[in-house]
Amino acid sequence: MEIAEHIKSLSHEGHLLAAAAEGAGPGAAVPTCPDWQVRHLLRHTGMVHRWATAFVAEGHTAYHPDGGEPDLDGPELLAWFREGHGLLVHALTAAPAGLECWTFMPAPSPLAFWARRQAHETTVHRVDAESALGGPLSPVGQALALDGIDELLTRFHARPKSRVRTDVPCTLRIRATDADAAWTVRLSAEPPQAVRGEGSPEPGTVDCELSGTAEQLHLALWNRLPLAAVTLTGDERPALLWAEKSGISWS
Repeated sequence: MEIAEHIKSLSHEGHLLAAAAEGAGPGAAVPTCPDWQVRHLLRHTGMVHRWATAFVAEGHTAYHPDGGEPDLDGPELLAWFREGHGLLVHALTAAPAGLECWTFMPAPSPLAFWARRQAHETTVHRVDAESALGGPLSPVGQALALDGIDELLTRFHARPKSRVRTDVPCTLRIRATDADAAWTVRLSAEPPQAVRGEGSPEPGTVDCELSGTAEQLHLALWNRLPLAAVTLTGDERPALLWAEKSGISWS
């Protein structure tokens, strides 16, 4: 996906998130984040949006701490979230292609990094807001889902912070059934190492395979759908390890 596509997705997903949060109400439980209510979701995501905006708009070239979560609730909190989301979309849209600022994962450019990261951050939390509202989830487009899988496997969990580790090395294959896209993830005592490759794996080359549509895989790998939502073949232990250890915390 191109930068402009990521920004468009960020804008769309943020509007969906706000609408779902407004419909659910600030006290609604968020099933996909069991310790959260919608107010916690809005405070967290709004804080992340403003944190990202500071790097893009102010050009911080070293780590800059976030501003913390606000002591807001109800309509004031929702308005604060919407304002911060709009500021982020505007900052990314107005930023020069040669933007220099701090990032925390490899990317073609800082602008590409922040547009991609915030598009996926907001998409995942939009799903959280819609899970609190109840009813069907808005679809995650195939291109966005495939890009989100790739970012999660080849960037997010390639970092030293990943807790997806095992003393017994194994291999997990992720295969999209609605696109010619697959990833092989090698799990060990080190951070996961994922390689994207097209087509199906040869028999016996992986311990476990998860297959499904790009959207199903994206949401399952982010623990927003249960593993039962996708097809598992082979040894289930690599998939269970992923589900148990891949959760992301802010700290």
